[in-house]
Amino acid sequence: MNLDIAGRRAVVCGGSSGLGLAIAEALANEGVDVTLVARDPGRLSDCAAELAARTGRRVLGAAVDLANPQERARLHPICAESDILINNSGGPPVGDYLSFTRDDWLSAIEANMLSAIELINVSLPGMKQRGFGRIVNVTSHMVKAPVALLSLSNGARAGLTGFVGGVARDVARFNVTINNLLPGQFATPRLEANHHRFAKSRGETVEAFQAQAMRDVPARRFGRPEEFGAFAAFLCGACSGFVTGQNLLIDGGQYPGLI
Repeated sequence: MNLDIAGRRAVVCGGSSGLGLAIAEALANEGVDVTLVARDPGRLSDCAAELAARTGRRVLGAAVDLANPQERARLHPICAESDILINNSGGPPVGDYLSFTRDDWLSAIEANMLSAIELINVSLPGMKQRGFGRIVNVTSHMVKAPVALLSLSNGARAGLTGFVGGVARDVARFNVTINNLLPGQFATPRLEANHHRFAKSRGETVEAFQAQAMRDVPARRFGRPEEFGAFAAFLCGACSGFVTGQNLLIDGGQYPGLI
């Protein structure tokens, strides 16, 4: 399917691994020039070079810690000229919600809510002026089905969800869409790390925990990052201009609700 976005420019946060890299590759395969954002300069450089070689597109890297407002400011000129913004950042620590301090909460909100809001606000004026913009925020299926161990993530991502709900409807008339993608369990390093923590907290082996986690998914498997990347790229397509302000689950059917 031709998404009609060849020649567009995208910023992909968390773009050096996992779901972010999968999105970046899907966009590049559609002819989009991509700027990958991540913290590790070495890994970022390698990923950018490899992705450019695989796709034939212009792929740049921006070594930025999204949790740091001063570093985020370096992305402002890039976002202002971009047609597509993918907000994606690793979740905050898991643990006992009673143990989290004020500083823990402020760090989670900075990294998983305020950073995305800032980049959205910087990107919108140019998108509106050009008459095209696609913003996708990668949040979590826990926004719809929270668990206590992920309370920092639940709170920060729910705040971003509320912000997007109003703004998406305000900018829709400019052919600018903002949607949230809520991933379930995808086979990424982040999922592996979380499963180790969860298994330890329950006194189980990782193998036993993962086997049960897979049984909890109606599809009876974890998602593949390339599946997620393809869906995100579709939302960035010219054909998706009538989809905005939505929270779209990609979880193999694990969420049991109707809405």
